[in-house]
Amino acid sequence: MTPVVLIAEELAPSAIDVLAYDFDVRHVDGTDRAALLAAVAEADALIVRSATAVDAEVFAAGHALKVVARAGVGLDNVDVPSATARGVMVVNAPTSNIVSAAEQAIALLLAVARNTASASQSLKRGEWKRARYTGVEVQGKTVGVVGLGRIGVLFAQRMASFGTRLIAYDPYIQPARAAQLGVRLVGLEELLRESDFISVHLPRTPETFGLIGEKELNLVKPGVRIVNAARGGLIDEQALAVALAEGRVAGAGLDVFVAEPTTESPLFAFDNVVVTPHLGASTAEAQDKAGLSVARSVKLALQGEFVPDAVNVQAGGVVDEDVRPLLSLAEKLGRVFTAVAGGVAASVTVEVSGEIVTHDVGVLKLAATKGLFASVVDERVTYVNAPQLAADRGVDVELAVSEEPCEHQNLVTVRGALPDGRRVSVSGTLTVTSTREICKLTQVDDFDLDLTADGVLLFFRYSDRPGVIGAIGTELGESGVNIAAMQVARREAGGEALMTLTLDSSIDAELLSAVAAAIGSTRGSLVDLRSE
Repeated sequence: MTPVVLIAEELAPSAIDVLAYDFDVRHVDGTDRAALLAAVAEADALIVRSATAVDAEVFAAGHALKVVARAGVGLDNVDVPSATARGVMVVNAPTSNIVSAAEQAIALLLAVARNTASASQSLKRGEWKRARYTGVEVQGKTVGVVGLGRIGVLFAQRMASFGTRLIAYDPYIQPARAAQLGVRLVGLEELLRESDFISVHLPRTPETFGLIGEKELNLVKPGVRIVNAARGGLIDEQALAVALAEGRVAGAGLDVFVAEPTTESPLFAFDNVVVTPHLGASTAEAQDKAGLSVARSVKLALQGEFVPDAVNVQAGGVVDEDVRPLLSLAEKLGRVFTAVAGGVAASVTVEVSGEIVTHDVGVLKLAATKGLFASVVDERVTYVNAPQLAADRGVDVELAVSEEPCEHQNLVTVRGALPDGRRVSVSGTLTVTSTREICKLTQVDDFDLDLTADGVLLFFRYSDRPGVIGAIGTELGESGVNIAAMQVARREAGGEALMTLTLDSSIDAELLSAVAAAIGSTRGSLVDLRSE
């Protein structure tokens, strides 16, 4: 059945085009609660903007939901804890508006420097008062950037082209990184005292709320101009009004306010204050980018791929392109491990070795954890709920990396101990051809293999002796099951052997038991990797 993508608010046509070919795209008015609850019952994915409330009731109704996407930066209208509890991935578009936001800050700074807004209003009233609106140049001035996150960096890079001296306050960035950007890191007080212009680029948190208040505004360089296009409340609006009235601050540009929407503020009385109604992300390009970003994330999520912008996935963030192909391998190894173990392990270590460990490979632990529980729980296992499933069952999953040389370019091993003390391990690597990437099993419990990790796999432990292959072939053949490939591994003739078969179709538990009994197998296991 074709997955259903439900769009609850307006989305750019280019974003819909990303989804239309692979999915059944449907539309609903997200503000019509009854219609939303009815429509989401059949949805695999839900895309909203800011007007649709996606709460616990929506998640309860959307029992098939795999992903909820907010085409924007914030997530105030999405109940992320409820989503996580149900294994539903939540994604947004954190970088969609960063250019627009940086440009808005620059627009406000220039407007304040040149009195653009008030001069425009004056001229429209029929006044020609050039002297009254004399401004200042930006070139040669010191610009203080409060916060060197993604938007702060874009703002600084653009301001550098104006011939400014850039300083910044950000306790979470290294001086070397700031130096690469041509920015000198300073303390907040030094920034306030030295800056001719100050632009704030921080999230609003308990630590940053009211960061620039009465005390800080008494430290500023006389004639400073202040811009805030980040979040309302970072600058104390009442204290700023006092500083403007006393002439300590020469002007301000504000796109955000402590309470929004707002149409009344003491700041509106000043001609040297430029205000806009939170337009930082209000560009056609930002809206298109947000829609395209979440559409691509939804497509990845519904295809079972890792989604970099998932906000409720451990090890979230950008996955290196060299690491990404190993996600499928790690997940398949987790599935094979559980099949061979015959149950849930007490503890598991995901070991990664080879050239790949020069990158951040933490996400491979998450992928392997997802595979570990894929066949042992009734609920759908996702990148979102896999860590919680492990925690609920007391399974400790660790990551170990090694730069020691190995016989493969990269090797992933899932190794663990079962409650009865038995230890199990499965290893695999990725083989890259000119046309595709192939996941290979290289070892199961110290038995060496060279087997494609795909299709339906059977594993049998037995005492090495003549006639076993014929017995298995007979049992499966009489049941109409075709063997696509077979490998036998042993440590010595007549000792314990491991047979691995790849089948064209799955078999039930009864046939698995019959085959195992026919060859006197000490352990038989089946894993179906076709759905991965």
